[in-house]
Amino acid sequence: MSGSQSIKTHKKQSEQRVPHVAAPKIKLHAQRVQQQEAAAAALEEREEVLEEQAEKKGKLPKIKIPEIGLKEKLSFRKESTASEKKTQDDDMEEDIFRLSTPRASGIWGLLFSRTFLFIILIVIQVLLWVGIYLWLQDKIRAFAALQWIFTLVMLVYLFTNQMDYSAKLTWMFLFALVPIPAAIFLLFTQTNFGHRTVRTRVQEMIAETKEELIQPPGVLKALEKDGGATDDLVRWMNRSGCFPAYAGSQTTYYPIGEEMFKSMIYELQRAERFIFLEYFILEEGYMWGSILEILLEKAAAGVEVRVMYDGMCEISTLPAGYWQKLRERGINAKAFAPVMPLLSSHYNYRDHRKIMVIDGKTAFTGGINLADEYINRKERFGHWKDTGLMVKGDAVPSFTLMFLQMWNIDEESPIFSEYLDNGGYEPPFRSGCVIPYCDCPLDDDKVGETVYMDILNRASTYVHIMTPYLILDGEMETALKYAAERGVDVKIILPGIPDKKLAYALAKSHYYSLRKSGVQIYEYTPGFVHAKSFVCDDVKAVVGTINLDYRSLYHHYECATYMYRTACVLDIEKDFQETLEKSQLVTDETVKQTGIFYVVVGAVLKVLAPLM
Repeated sequence: MSGSQSIKTHKKQSEQRVPHVAAPKIKLHAQRVQQQEAAAAALEEREEVLEEQAEKKGKLPKIKIPEIGLKEKLSFRKESTASEKKTQDDDMEEDIFRLSTPRASGIWGLLFSRTFLFIILIVIQVLLWVGIYLWLQDKIRAFAALQWIFTLVMLVYLFTNQMDYSAKLTWMFLFALVPIPAAIFLLFTQTNFGHRTVRTRVQEMIAETKEELIQPPGVLKALEKDGGATDDLVRWMNRSGCFPAYAGSQTTYYPIGEEMFKSMIYELQRAERFIFLEYFILEEGYMWGSILEILLEKAAAGVEVRVMYDGMCEISTLPAGYWQKLRERGINAKAFAPVMPLLSSHYNYRDHRKIMVIDGKTAFTGGINLADEYINRKERFGHWKDTGLMVKGDAVPSFTLMFLQMWNIDEESPIFSEYLDNGGYEPPFRSGCVIPYCDCPLDDDKVGETVYMDILNRASTYVHIMTPYLILDGEMETALKYAAERGVDVKIILPGIPDKKLAYALAKSHYYSLRKSGVQIYEYTPGFVHAKSFVCDDVKAVVGTINLDYRSLYHHYECATYMYRTACVLDIEKDFQETLEKSQLVTDETVKQTGIFYVVVGAVLKVLAPLM
């Protein structure tokens, strides 16, 4: 059965099975075209105004919209060749707005970098602790007996702990190899050394805001009558946070980063009250420079602008104290969990979210960070396939709340309520049910993993997945296999060109077990898939930041949007089918061609996967 025939068949079956929830009878394709034409026309008008102003002033405008024609603005699907991309980069390099000079590359850049100093200081601390340990062995006769008592206590603790069983097996493996260091390391991670204050504060933020957003009346009852069990999922999710289900929102799906970037630019230019940005990766270049110029202009005009990025950026992509440069220019900025050269489990929990909120009316999320590879202006691992989502309407305050919960962790007097409205904005095209949600690594509810498993366990026809990584615990692997074994069409698209060879090796270690149960695995031939999406039975989908790996499911702050019967669910499935056509099915033959490196490394690292 072809992709288009499959979509039509699934749609017909789902419409017969379950009624729509708050979904007006409208022509979805015509609406989408009207929206795109309106956005393109507005961009054209904006460019003309800027050009007229520039001519009067005798200089080019400071804010630049990517120079593409109307047809490309409505399509966004054309892929540039390598030569075209290089020419474009060379032409635009002088137009990139930066606050700092690019990092030096090569060995000398590394030796004189903050990263190198950080590594040296960490190594010194580790050697210091090793030295103390060896000194105690010589000075205290009963030290060996104390070590074994301590190890036994930690083993008992491990068995009674509520951690995932795959993680327990990993710890048992370490205990068998190096019992004393493993026991000390387990104690270090479980006591949240250097992290207790943040943990307490995060839990306070969640508890204080649990009632900030009210569940719109009638939505849960409509979902209950619908019979799709989405109401049960919403009730469970709200045990650990504030995640209302909304029926008055409009969702727009973006199958590529370039398309979403243009919508970001357009929406940012219309901001009047506030702009909130929270991103895992922020790197100076064309994408961030274009956005930053608008942020500076808006801040100067009185719009409240806040930017928060993960502190690991100051090791990998940004200079130290970059947030100070932003503050000097009128943007309230901070780095989440900035990395310091001190041993702490605090660094294990990163802010992996991608959130942009504008005036409480519009929100963006998905896998797209603010760096040039996400819009294919810089090539790293072939073509960068990423996806995103724009939400308008009553669901947007949920993203605002997620942002404010993280922002206010280190604020003495947090303010929430004055930002938690959508200004009375009602989008013209509303359909289905939208549930924005987030996941915190510091509680016992693994929201991200549970939502994925709920989709797998309730699927009747298909579950189609795109993820950059496949590092599974036992529960998730069982859910994938069980869905396939009971006849559900389970397909997973992974990168064809990996960004991390070790993670790629771990993904391949799951191929045999999953394929044996009927899960079909594909690799995206043109390059790297960074999308994180589930789509199921033409009625439900998730687009967000949550990968199928331990880091996302257990150790990162994440966010996503669950959609039920929204207009764009079919767009997500259509994009999956189009991506499938560019991907290669993993077969017995392709598995045999796997290099010895991936086979050996995957087998070895699978034991340590929960710690990666």
